[in-house]
Amino acid sequence: MNFDLQPTLENELIKIVPLHEDDFEHLFNIASDPLIWEQHPNKNRYQREVFHNFFKGAMESKGAFLVTEKENGNVVGSSRYYELDEENSSVAVGYTFIGRDYWGKGHNKALKKLMFDYAFQFVERIILHIGETNFRSQKAIEKLGAKKIDQIEVAYYGEPVKTNFVYQVDKEDWIKNRL
Repeated sequence: MNFDLQPTLENELIKIVPLHEDDFEHLFNIASDPLIWEQHPNKNRYQREVFHNFFKGAMESKGAFLVTEKENGNVVGSSRYYELDEENSSVAVGYTFIGRDYWGKGHNKALKKLMFDYAFQFVERIILHIGETNFRSQKAIEKLGAKKIDQIEVAYYGEPVKTNFVYQVDKEDWIKNRL
């Protein structure tokens, strides 16, 4: 399998590039808004030291992205691929956050479309872990056709274990209902 966990991808709205160490301040400027994290299992991720731990995990994952607006290069947020499972033909997509200036404007949908379309060249299933109280993200991913299949405890990098719902998108369904 030739699945590059950090390709550069773009569409008419956004561009995603591999996350680099020197992206920290730009990304923290977005992540420092407490309202981004209000429904997230780790509500204090807007704090510099907590976000620094998140960023360290993102860098170590070797699957994290910086998301920017294609038109002007402004930082929109971040996401990543993780848990590539060749045996089960799946990869997880997550750790996504988008600045509030971009909520409801199609950026999250554009990001997921880019990441899903790329991943489905290599795998049959995409897995997403979403916090049990993160209703905004649950609703957004359900609009994209994801189905809730399980509930698990997730040990985030250097953070307490939290309950998450597991969602799945199958390649066949994604292609059939292509957005």
